[in-house]
Amino acid sequence: MSKRPAAMRADPIVITPLGPEEGGGFAATVPDLPGCMSDGETPEEALHNVLDAIDSWIEMAEELGHSLPDPPSWRARAAG
Repeated sequence: MSKRPAAMRADPIVITPLGPEEGGGFAATVPDLPGCMSDGETPEEALHNVLDAIDSWIEMAEELGHSLPDPPSWRARAAG
């Protein structure tokens, strides 16, 4: 059995393996955007899913009139 890293950081997105008790797969979180997270069966799927979550987070923050955190490097990732 291979060892997985505790977390892979693709700043500013953090991808962490989930244990069997959590359903397995991977969690992807965006520390600069509170509550912005997603998951997937693979790190790539978790990343893809969290990019959609970033778009939704931004849209909701703008609708609510909340300011977006600086620097907006995560915004360029979501758009790319």
